Amino acid sequence: MRHRQAGRKLGRTMAHREMMMRNLVTSLVLYEKIITTAAKAKDLRGVAEKMVTLAKREDLHARRQAAEVLTDDKALKKLFETIGARYRERNGGYTRITKLDYRMGDGAPLAAIEFLGAELTEAPKGKAKARAGEKGDGDAAQKSGRRRRRRRSKRGGAAAEAASPSGSEG
Repeated sequence: MRHRQAGRKLGRTMAHREMMMRNLVTSLVLYEKIITTAAKAKDLRGVAEKMVTLAKREDLHARRQAAEVLTDDKALKKLFETIGARYRERNGGYTRITKLDYRMGDGAPLAAIEFLGAELTEAPKGKAKARAGEKGDGDAAQKSGRRRRRRRSKRGGAAAEAASPSGSEG
């Protein structure tokens, strides 16, 4: 029984789990919104909130404590100069978790975790970038879907060969 056991193991050793959380919180600070599994997002929320609370303190000791967790100097600088200043007057609740669809490969539930107010800083710059992003995403999704369908029909074995009119693909 797991009575009074906080946190999740996430199928990893303790060292791997700690390093994964460090990498996730660094990415969250740098990009302000990341997509990961729902379980990882729920665990990440506590670490991210502690980092913002440290950034609000603005002293050398807090900076050194945050440097022990974050794996990138740019993330540390952004945390203390931008994110800490943004939430100076707010007492907790700096992140939002939004449930998304399920992952294609293994069906794991996905979630987006973001800092509140991050949606205000993400405005696309210019029409060219917005158009390029729309075109690129659709083409890649269609191509990968075609590849997936082709692979599945090959895996079918005798049933797939009997179903196909030509008898063999390839």
